[in-house]
Amino acid sequence: MKIAILGSGVIGVTSAYYLAEAGHEVVVVDRQPGPALETSFANAGEVSPGYASPWAGPGVPLKAVKWVTMRHGPLVVRPKLSPAMWIWIAQMLRNCTSARYALNKSRMVRLAEYSRDVLRALRAETGIAYDERTQGTLQLFRTQAQVDGAAGDIAVLKDYGVPFEVLDPAGCTVAEPALAAVREKIRGGLRLPGDETGDCQMFTTRLAGLAAALGVTFRYGVDIQGLTTEGDRIAAIATAGGPVTADAYVVALGSYSPLLLKPIGLSLPVYPVKGYSITLPVTQAAAAPVSTVMDETYKVAITRLGERIRVGGTAELSGYDLALRNARQATLVHSASDLFPQGGDFAQASFWCGLRPMTPDGTPVIGATRYRNLHLNTGHGTLGWTMACGSGRVLADLISGKTPDIDTSDLGIARYR
Repeated sequence: MKIAILGSGVIGVTSAYYLAEAGHEVVVVDRQPGPALETSFANAGEVSPGYASPWAGPGVPLKAVKWVTMRHGPLVVRPKLSPAMWIWIAQMLRNCTSARYALNKSRMVRLAEYSRDVLRALRAETGIAYDERTQGTLQLFRTQAQVDGAAGDIAVLKDYGVPFEVLDPAGCTVAEPALAAVREKIRGGLRLPGDETGDCQMFTTRLAGLAAALGVTFRYGVDIQGLTTEGDRIAAIATAGGPVTADAYVVALGSYSPLLLKPIGLSLPVYPVKGYSITLPVTQAAAAPVSTVMDETYKVAITRLGERIRVGGTAELSGYDLALRNARQATLVHSASDLFPQGGDFAQASFWCGLRPMTPDGTPVIGATRYRNLHLNTGHGTLGWTMACGSGRVLADLISGKTPDIDTSDLGIARYR
């Protein structure tokens, strides 16, 4: 079967690889000149099944009020006139109940754990390298209230069988030796040893090379204008260079997926949540993080990627605005320099932002639509890198008529009907 994939981020490329491995003829279409040049380009670098949790949960509305008033707060809201923003916020607030949190969490953990296992298998089979490390994630608490508040998260981790370690300040410095220099700022930590790190853009670029070796065609620099329909099927992708036709189509355009789908009558509740990062060279290896440290106070992830440090954070609701705002850079620098002041050269930091495609329930949308040859793989939010390999493998199985290794009955767009 010939399959056209719209989007060459980490989700589109993993989909292409597993579909080609299943024997399909695959073409990937993207407006960028290469793979992983938008949201997958400079994310926080975490492959974190242990943090596979929906943003919507009990207590989040009250926390959000506090976050938007903090100087270095993790949440920024720039109100827009667009109804899409307010509808999405209302849908997310509906998911801020204990029952919905538990349901959404179960979906996300299932996919995230599976995806990490698929990534490990891929690494073993191909030898793909991407500045990966398998040394876990440390959630760092600066206050006793944060230590006490972790009890709820720990209970959830126990329920889902996710390995974890509760650490005192001394234990935190064992996991991340550079933190010994700032031990007085630490009250404790929660370590997730099963988590990994790696450069998502490097991984996606190298996987695209492996996919090309399997016969995948990548058509870069193609402006996608829309989808052409014929009854209950997609007939072609309309592009500036003419139509692209296939037997089946996969939309993996992240935050731009709903814009493409709306004209053909599909309502996809995905909204862009802007995130920022800085990347800086390591100056003193012993003073830099070993893996990922999640600064709970500012919701900032500080990750070691080879001889670089990636610092990522902030959830900004501002539509499709890609402006780089200095205040957000200041927050990232503040968190990282406070914990690892001698670890990297902050004067050489590069600043970046990307649009995370968030669903109101946190779970991505994977699978069929009411158009019999149109499939979705989008809406992964902050966990696109974490869930990419599992999502691509699941989608390939579904399109190939195989039964996936995990339950996918609640991952599709039908759950929003």
